[in-house]
Amino acid sequence: MFQVSDADLKSYEEDGACVLRGVIDQSWQEKLAAAIERDIASPGPFYHGYDSEDGKGRFHGNLRIWQNDSCFHEFCHKSVLPGLAQQFFASQRINLLYDQLFVKEPGTTNPTRWHNDQPYWPVRGRHVMSFWMSLDPVTQDSGALNFVRGSHKWDRWFQPEKFGKNTAGNDYEKNDDYEAMPDIDANLGDYDLVTWDLEPGDVYVFHGLTVHGAGGNLRQDRRRRGYTVRYTGDDAYYDTRPGTSEPLREAGLKDGDAMTSATYPLLIG
Repeated sequence: MFQVSDADLKSYEEDGACVLRGVIDQSWQEKLAAAIERDIASPGPFYHGYDSEDGKGRFHGNLRIWQNDSCFHEFCHKSVLPGLAQQFFASQRINLLYDQLFVKEPGTTNPTRWHNDQPYWPVRGRHVMSFWMSLDPVTQDSGALNFVRGSHKWDRWFQPEKFGKNTAGNDYEKNDDYEAMPDIDANLGDYDLVTWDLEPGDVYVFHGLTVHGAGGNLRQDRRRRGYTVRYTGDDAYYDTRPGTSEPLREAGLKDGDAMTSATYPLLIG
């Protein structure tokens, strides 16, 4: 089992994000690469790719793919990630929230706008996190994620918005308790940003309320096959507030229920 260092735990708690090196072994990388190609060729029911902003490249997105492909299913359930989530949360229970693909082909200029994730998700509590990896080297010019250090402690929930021209899907319902995302790009000097380049096998680890964004894949010589898996722990509860993503809702859960259901399987505990 990969052991998370005290320094990584501190970075996650204080900064809202950290990076773990060499977590995903070569065997898993090869299996996931094949599974990603299967999903691109024949997407599952929650496909949400985005139209190219300049007519070049391609941005393939999909979620809850673990339910449609045995490789993603096994990775989400049996890889090192659930055990890592338990270490970060110091939690007895670990549930899978969902997994998601963000594949930006070479020359795809679409950025990923600034946002924090948890407003999109029907869950409240402190134990909500993501592991984000790529099967390709990731640099700023290919779409590395940038995080606003400490923003998970702001207790600010930003109104969900679409990330581009979806091939399907409606706008998010407005939640009066949310606020508009500030224009971070126009005021970069006002924010303490942190980022890391990645090699295949590395993962970003970040809290559900950490504000983050990414540029497009401006490289012409490589893809950016981003794949993320989200988990919850003991301090996570189903939330029926307005404005969350419809494909992530669970009709069998009531507001305040623990995050255990067919949609959110219990993996540890």
